[in-house]
Amino acid sequence: MPRPSAPVARPGSDERRLPRTLHPMAWWVWALALATAVSRTNNPLLLILVLVVLGYVITMRRTEAPWARGFKYYLYLAVSVVAIRVVFRALFATGITPHDHFLFSLPHIPTPSWYAGIQLGGPVSLEALLSAAVDGLRLACMLCCIGAANTLANPKRALRVLPGALYELGVAVTVSISVAPQLVQSVQRVHRARRLRAGRTKGLRALRGIVVPVLEDALERSLRLAAAMDSRGYGRAGHATKRSRRLTGALLLLGMCGLCSGAYGLLDATAPKPLGLPSMAAGALLCVAGLRLGGRRVTRTSYRPDPWRFEEWAVACCGVLSAVLLFADVGFNAAELNPSIYPLSWPTLPLVPTAAILLAGAAGFLAPPPLPTQAVRATPSVPAQHSEKATTA
Repeated sequence: MPRPSAPVARPGSDERRLPRTLHPMAWWVWALALATAVSRTNNPLLLILVLVVLGYVITMRRTEAPWARGFKYYLYLAVSVVAIRVVFRALFATGITPHDHFLFSLPHIPTPSWYAGIQLGGPVSLEALLSAAVDGLRLACMLCCIGAANTLANPKRALRVLPGALYELGVAVTVSISVAPQLVQSVQRVHRARRLRAGRTKGLRALRGIVVPVLEDALERSLRLAAAMDSRGYGRAGHATKRSRRLTGALLLLGMCGLCSGAYGLLDATAPKPLGLPSMAAGALLCVAGLRLGGRRVTRTSYRPDPWRFEEWAVACCGVLSAVLLFADVGFNAAELNPSIYPLSWPTLPLVPTAAILLAGAAGFLAPPPLPTQAVRATPSVPAQHSEKATTA
């Protein structure tokens, strides 16, 4: 028998690196830092570059798991966000100046006096639509960053690093994240089965024939999940006294108040200095203490925790450095991050922010190659002469 061929490795440096699963928190730190960098700019060229970087990293490092196939749906959501933003800006005509380039005019709907300041319908200008499209593109990029984290990070492995107090919430989020890809996979599987059986593929009757098997599959999967969670002791809490529960609630409440007041102090330049960073640091410490104390009532074990190695540090630092460079305002003019559309002109592409975003894209080759879905096991071959002797015997 011929020896089965091993999986073909990707060209480049991946041939010398062992495939493994990257720590999920590394991808989340990278994605959240990149989303923070996106919130700093309104330049459409930089925003498009962020989408290109996300597409490159996902193409290089995603797996074949069900949750890794949902990034295209985040792209559909991003396009919908941009379209809705443009439509709303056209309907609610605001910010129109006499120097704008008018495209068309919608029927004007009169509004009552208490609704003054907002106009329904009227003239629509090119500047207004471009401004709405750029604002929607920034929000779309932030959604795609979160979608990239959900695509690259294994949500089930992310449960291992969550604090015990947030374990139940993390399980609910993990199940909700994995439901949509599994539902799409069930629909595709049922649709292929109907095509092989020469069933009706269009119309309401076909829809009824697809919905019932999909619901049955979802119910069966839910029962298997419930049985697995019950067999592993999910929901069994440890011993916690009434005093510890009250102390946990007080620490979390005070910590959230400290975080809110600290965020207000950082955003408001007229606020006193102790209300800013010191208040936020104190709130973070109180929240950490409350989570540690509340996690004692959840008893769970962790088998083979994910390691945090050089690749995890490299991926996380790529995203963090990208956000730091965009917030530092060093080596470029801050006005280049938010170009004005008055007058209409092509935006410039600043060098330092471009390099910062490309630095975030370095995670595509710094991260280890993902594990194959099905590893091919090589079976030892039997020499021909030995097989002939066994036959004659």
